[in-house]
Amino acid sequence: MDTITLTAATLAGNERGRATDIFIEADRIADLQPTGARPPQGTVIDASRLLVTPGLIDGHHHSHENYLKGRFEGQPLELVMNFVRPLKPVPLTARQVYVRTLISAIQAIRSGATTLVDDMNVGPMLDRSHVDAAFQAYEDCGIRALLGFTLFDRPFFRAMPFVEEEFPAELLAQLDAVRPTPAGDVLALAREMARSRHPSEHRVGYIVAPSAPQRCTDDFLKATRSLADEFDLPVMIHVQETRLQAVTGQIMYGSSMFAHLDRLGFLKEKTALIHAVWLTPADISIIAASGASVQHNPTVNMKLGSGLMPMREMLDAGINVSLGTDGCGLVETADMLRAVSNTAYVQKLRGNDPDRWITAPEAFHAATKGGARALGLEKQIGEIKVGMKADLSGYSLDQIAFVPLNDPIRQLVYAETGSGLRLSIVDGTVIFRDGKLTLIDEAAILREAQEIHAELEPIITAVEESVAPLLAPYRRIHARCLCHPIASDTYPARFECAL
Repeated sequence: MDTITLTAATLAGNERGRATDIFIEADRIADLQPTGARPPQGTVIDASRLLVTPGLIDGHHHSHENYLKGRFEGQPLELVMNFVRPLKPVPLTARQVYVRTLISAIQAIRSGATTLVDDMNVGPMLDRSHVDAAFQAYEDCGIRALLGFTLFDRPFFRAMPFVEEEFPAELLAQLDAVRPTPAGDVLALAREMARSRHPSEHRVGYIVAPSAPQRCTDDFLKATRSLADEFDLPVMIHVQETRLQAVTGQIMYGSSMFAHLDRLGFLKEKTALIHAVWLTPADISIIAASGASVQHNPTVNMKLGSGLMPMREMLDAGINVSLGTDGCGLVETADMLRAVSNTAYVQKLRGNDPDRWITAPEAFHAATKGGARALGLEKQIGEIKVGMKADLSGYSLDQIAFVPLNDPIRQLVYAETGSGLRLSIVDGTVIFRDGKLTLIDEAAILREAQEIHAELEPIITAVEESVAPLLAPYRRIHARCLCHPIASDTYPARFECAL
């Protein structure tokens, strides 16, 4: 790692016209000084026309969906999930997984993200080489990453209500006959990763990633919680993304999934509750008391029609909120600038009091400091401060998004598309500069990805066709759950059309 000085940078929040020199030594910000206060050291980068910000933190993504980009629309989560996580997945080599992982890592970097959290599903049969390939991809491109392979011991089709009533017995028997990797073997690999890939010591680290309460038995959830506690690791888990899942909680547990997790002692700090769209004031109180974070994924929640989470009410309760993109099979993009922008836009549809609308600075905070806190890394990333990791993004102030310049953060959130990104530094290493990734050959990777996809596309299509028998029973279950009552004080998450 070099010693680097960024000279004359514009930092959001600084006094208007005050330029700052950023001194980087090894992987840390060593000093911040008014420009000219001390001589530059090491490699000097002219940042006089850059807005330098903390790198964005994409707190939730699914790299396993990257070859499925653009294939689905007009289906709610519970239907499309059968395609992106089929029981008989597309067979892949480790190299194909490596390239697949880089597809979204490249887009994340180009949007100003310096940290990416990947919940990678490896199918019912765990392949260690696939996990290693994904870790290597993140090592090679330079981004900070936390990777967790999805942990579950209950198959997706058994994690929904009314299955016995709506699935034909013969089909259900066929599904039950699929034998996944034993849960004990999966947890053993998780334990190995916890020892060898702790995020406090590795730029590319491990995160504990149980899929969702309804996809895990209580004993399995407790085992994942125990693992995280033993190694002081962050945790992420999907909770009540859809109305169907709110119904599932009532039927499976006699309560919300948040209350159930609380009874199990699962909710703690460094635990990110992904989505949390459908919930009540009581659920918010439970989350706030636990210290857990909630992660907003606005782009995918809009595309799938899942709904709008009550972000202001969460912030009022003292809950930390972070942001993520989700998987490219569901939402096509790992663009964190779009996630930040969509947060500031769509949250203005909740409530009629403009003073309570989510602002651009609040959305940016969720994507930086909020993201760091959710991972237990708030003392390392998410801010530009002396002693913090040197994870920085620099956007050109000469791009149309910032001309004329009135408020850097508002203009970054509402106008920047990523085209103005000029510099990205992670762990004190320049990984993107002047339009190019510096550590990998982006063009070669994208060519290889196209070639791999052309080879796999007929197999992907065949797998999708094999899923077809499941759709009718899933649609019936979805329709039943739309009509099934939920708690009357659930925050409204969708606009309902009057009939």
